[in-house]
Amino acid sequence: MTRTPETPLPSPQERRRLREAQSLSQADVAAAVGVTRATVRSWENGRTTPCGSKRDAYARLLTGAEEVTTHQENPAPALVGSATGPVQASPDHAETTPEPPSETPPASELGPEPKPELAPDPEAELEPLSAPLTPDQAFDALYAFCAPALVRQTYLLTGRRELARESVERAFQLAWHRWPEVAMDRDPAGWVRATAYEFALSPWHRLRPRHRNPEPPPTAPADRALLDVLLQLPPVYRRTLLLYDGVGLDLPETAAETEASTPAAANRLLHAREAVAKRLPELAEPKALHRRLAEVASAERLRAAKPTTVRWGGEQRARHWTRAAIAFTVVLIGATTLTLRTAPDHYEPPLAPGATVHGVPPRVAPGPLSAEELALRAKLKGETVSGPERLVPEPG
Repeated sequence: MTRTPETPLPSPQERRRLREAQSLSQADVAAAVGVTRATVRSWENGRTTPCGSKRDAYARLLTGAEEVTTHQENPAPALVGSATGPVQASPDHAETTPEPPSETPPASELGPEPKPELAPDPEAELEPLSAPLTPDQAFDALYAFCAPALVRQTYLLTGRRELARESVERAFQLAWHRWPEVAMDRDPAGWVRATAYEFALSPWHRLRPRHRNPEPPPTAPADRALLDVLLQLPPVYRRTLLLYDGVGLDLPETAAETEASTPAAANRLLHAREAVAKRLPELAEPKALHRRLAEVASAERLRAAKPTTVRWGGEQRARHWTRAAIAFTVVLIGATTLTLRTAPDHYEPPLAPGATVHGVPPRVAPGPLSAEELALRAKLKGETVSGPERLVPEPG
């Protein structure tokens, strides 16, 4: 059998330009093709590529062959990007069946608190400007776009407010330290999110004194019950559930971010949903779980620090570690120099150990002289120093 060639698609940057040239939003394209906004964003970032009938429909839409009915001017913001449908797994493979985006929950009764959401709205992306952004402005724009939702996500991942703020700040500080690499990444928001999750789930936090005692749980009993169920899941299951049912990523993106295969990510998601539904039957539906995750995170009113503070903290941390590295290098050079100056420069054989000598008679002190010895001594003393005179023969 011959395989039908796939419909050619433009480059990711060209896809976004063609969409904007037709005055279409990502939500319009998602509704026309039958996917989620997160999937359209992934197509435009170049992380994934459509296939099959969706590829043909997407290609026709970009070329303007089909008309799209635009949404209302002020659509209600999604809770966590987009809701996803149930996952069906078989022994051989696992695949997902997307469902329509979840409806917006009623407005919060807590005053001016923003509507619950865990993922930034794709429509909030910055429009291209005539003048290029400086690195500071680009970083601040990324931080304002991602940080508020990322703090809430990390709180659901760890159950600790301070750790959630610290994880997001450390992730953005590392992003500022590696800004050229992050700025050129296909998905800077995903890069920061993965870094924040890795720091938040690090097992070394359990050795810190302030993390040995649990933080106060949420005040609402329903929120406390859901957070307890999430924290009882294994970290990798909790992260998969949050990315798929919370943030709104599709299954391949979730598998890629958790460094797992797509079937493995699907099985983890199924087991996590079963564990939640067993404790909380009212959250068996993905839509209900999607909504409750956003409500629990938004009820805490977690605030992220200002981007200037994060950049300043990252620069201070970099200076601190640079000075510490210089000091360590100086100490190492000094120790090496001292060793070279004090070390011996030639071989000195070691002294042989002492040995006991046997057979030597003991030393005896002199006793009293006899009469003969006394006479001899007197005779010797009476002679001249040079001895007795010699007899010299005379010539005859």
